[in-house]
Amino acid sequence: MAGSISWIYVAPVKGFALSSRDEVQLGPSGVADDRRFHLIGDNGRLLNGKQLAPLVQIAPTWVEESRFLSLRFPNGEEVAGVIELGETVATNFYGRREVEGRVVEGPWAEAISQFVGRPLRLVQPVEPGAGRDRRPASVSLLSAASLERLRLEGELDERPDARRFRMLFGIEGTEAHEEDAWIGRRLRIGDAVVDVQGNVGRCIVTSRNPDTGARTIPTLDILAEYRHGVRTTEALPFGVWGSVVEPGRVRLSDPVEPQ
Repeated sequence: MAGSISWIYVAPVKGFALSSRDEVQLGPSGVADDRRFHLIGDNGRLLNGKQLAPLVQIAPTWVEESRFLSLRFPNGEEVAGVIELGETVATNFYGRREVEGRVVEGPWAEAISQFVGRPLRLVQPVEPGAGRDRRPASVSLLSAASLERLRLEGELDERPDARRFRMLFGIEGTEAHEEDAWIGRRLRIGDAVVDVQGNVGRCIVTSRNPDTGARTIPTLDILAEYRHGVRTTEALPFGVWGSVVEPGRVRLSDPVEPQ
């Protein structure tokens, strides 16, 4: 069944607030400014919203061409300017791979560290797209019908905010979890074509309010109950990921059509 794009969310900094878009250009590594930065602790360990829930309250703006980065904090404070890169570091991403990056110099890390109450460093991966959870994943998709199914199964008063799941594209007009059937197939999304390769396994971040970081919905318990035993590529599957095989522009309301 064909659907259409109902939301586009990009995260310039991993774990920070999402940026809503009307359109994006999909290249070989996905959206160029998606997951363009990540955080590490003073021991070099990757840190994100799993460990530091308040990060979602920081709204980033990143302009790749001018290398301009702005971080707006919930009190209205803004730290902004053209970034400069320092030492090279390698960050372990979930025991799957090492991501080479360079530490961002300047006021951003200090401001973030003061906000969360622990020393952090801001890192930009050398390779665009390397900061995503999965490789060669460059696109993620979730249907509105799957969100509604989660609401029904969890007996929730309203449909969960899609931002909880931090997916690039939302899809209207399909059945609940129809995206599972796309694994191993290609999708035409707007002007682009994507090879769908697996499910996205969910984590504790999905239980948190996307504006505050407070835990408000037991999403993992709900998924464990009604998605238990579903044949999939990951535990607690909700949504799918894939890689771009034909670059192109994707806009809100564009068709999503299995090939």
